Amino acid sequence: MADSTDRFSAAQWKRRSWVDAANNPANGFPLQSLPYCVFSGDDGRPSIGVGIGQAILDLHACSRAGLLDGLSDPIQKACQAETLNSLMACAVADQAALRSRIMDLLDASADEATRSSVSQALTPSDTAKLLKPVGSANYTDFYASIHHATNVGRLFRPDQPLLPNYKFVPIGYHGRASSLIVSGTPVRRPRGQTKPAAGSAPSFAPTRFLDYEVEVALYIAHGNPLGQPVPIGHAANHIFGLSLLNDWSARDMQSWEYQPLGPFLAKSFATSVSPWVVPMATFEPFRVPAALRPSGDPAPLDYLRNAEDQASGAIDLTLEAFLVTPKMRAAGLSPQRLSRANLRHLYWTPAQLIAHHTSNGCNLLPGDLLATGTVSGSEPDEAGCLLELTAGKTMSIQLANGETRTALEDGDEVILRGSCFRPGFPVISLGECRGLILAAN
Repeated sequence: MADSTDRFSAAQWKRRSWVDAANNPANGFPLQSLPYCVFSGDDGRPSIGVGIGQAILDLHACSRAGLLDGLSDPIQKACQAETLNSLMACAVADQAALRSRIMDLLDASADEATRSSVSQALTPSDTAKLLKPVGSANYTDFYASIHHATNVGRLFRPDQPLLPNYKFVPIGYHGRASSLIVSGTPVRRPRGQTKPAAGSAPSFAPTRFLDYEVEVALYIAHGNPLGQPVPIGHAANHIFGLSLLNDWSARDMQSWEYQPLGPFLAKSFATSVSPWVVPMATFEPFRVPAALRPSGDPAPLDYLRNAEDQASGAIDLTLEAFLVTPKMRAAGLSPQRLSRANLRHLYWTPAQLIAHHTSNGCNLLPGDLLATGTVSGSEPDEAGCLLELTAGKTMSIQLANGETRTALEDGDEVILRGSCFRPGFPVISLGECRGLILAAN
């Protein structure tokens, strides 16, 4: 849960902005959201910004103009940095003060002088180049969706889809931080070893089963000292914000290499992240109880158990995956939705992931990225990757234009979107996370 100094009152959720586009639910970036980003304009210089409607407020420009005067020195310096890392490391109270100031600057009650000054720091989103927002030193990918784990496990172990440890321990692996790329960066089809049939020798060639994975990124705010675990009751306060993430996967490479040590080259060639990081305070009205465990499942061990986390540690966040093929693009067709699931159905909450990650004394750093793993639901159209949707490439997906897919082809583009909906509250969007597949070198 967010610290009490960074929670919005009921009245704050009713506020409107003088930036008219922020009041349009279709845009998803209302006054209460203010997702952070890093962008460059005509001068090419990276600046920290916040999304508002269809514009970006340049915080570096706000600082130069004196609009952030009175805020702490660390916040002032963080707003002049070129990544969000320094801001993530600031005290929660200072982060809350910055967001409060930004809301006041953009609020419909702001006077004409304020509006005039702030207008000079606004850039249309469609003219800005969005950059990778965070320099993550470390990246960990979890396996927190029991529906995904069951669907995948059933392909290889029909009689025992879940391994015995799954319901006791949050499963994860350390990914490759250097190949984290921002949305819109093309993804080159990787080459690797595959072994197509029992008894045959492996070969080295471009992957023939390129896949996407619908995931959510948790960015770490303040970390923990080496050797000092984060208690479950405090774990949620270590999350700065959420973002969309696509963990591209070469399934044929993965099936050959993953035993005995887990994912390696099949995962490390590219992981796409959205340019937008939505602060945790934004999700307060969309918090829901943790997914109810089936009767007979073991209760979490004590270090993973917390009553408040079980009562409100999950987030009602709808996640969607769309596909655009070269033929669809040429015909001007809209992206076709492949799946729709919800983050609330994870078996392990975000706080449990952090508590477990640090339980051995592992030290997390500001800006570290923890991914949920593929988010899937219990229904067939809630599967968050092609491996599930095609039952291991044994069946095809039929597209509206007559094309079929069992795996991603060169020229395909995958688009991830995420939004929170609740009556009486503005729509909160996580923006998009896009990736276009290029042919192998």
